[in-house]
Amino acid sequence: MSSSFYQPDTVTCNGENFKIFITKEQIDERMNQLGNQLDKKYEGKKPIFIGILNGAFIFLSDLMRHVSIDCEVDFMKLSSYGDKKVSSGEVTELKHIDAKIEGRHVILVEDIVDTGLSMNYMVKRIKENDPASVAVCTLLHKKVATKYEVQLDFVGFEIPDAFVLGYGLDYAQLGRNLSQIYVIDKDE
Repeated sequence: MSSSFYQPDTVTCNGENFKIFITKEQIDERMNQLGNQLDKKYEGKKPIFIGILNGAFIFLSDLMRHVSIDCEVDFMKLSSYGDKKVSSGEVTELKHIDAKIEGRHVILVEDIVDTGLSMNYMVKRIKENDPASVAVCTLLHKKVATKYEVQLDFVGFEIPDAFVLGYGLDYAQLGRNLSQIYVIDKDE
């Protein structure tokens, strides 16, 4: 394993202690599986992957390296957390997509779906532009925390209702550069 990846056993972020929850190896294996699923479903369709900034940029980057189909990429930025560990309950659109998606196969790529508020908003916004199809691909899903109905077509990992950090996920903008996913260490 290369030492160029930032993957300590434990990390302290904003005064909270975190321990490893999902290893880099587990993530890499799941990226390969998701890439294969996407290749099969979208063969010959040239989909556009729309990453939700900031959290999904690492997941989308790795995912793109595991698909072999012709595809495009764009980004959208939303905010529903600010610097908090819990969603504010309101979605603010900070960056719109640039691509024309009418008649296109769209794959929304998110780092985590917990309440489903942001993804519910995103799917509705994308459907307003008459795409051929809309699918959702999320790295993590907190199924027990989901309050808004949203169809998740590709899920990396289902996780409990816990605060996670790393691999693009942040705590007040810190910790995104960790190459594994960490969870608050409640034993400390």
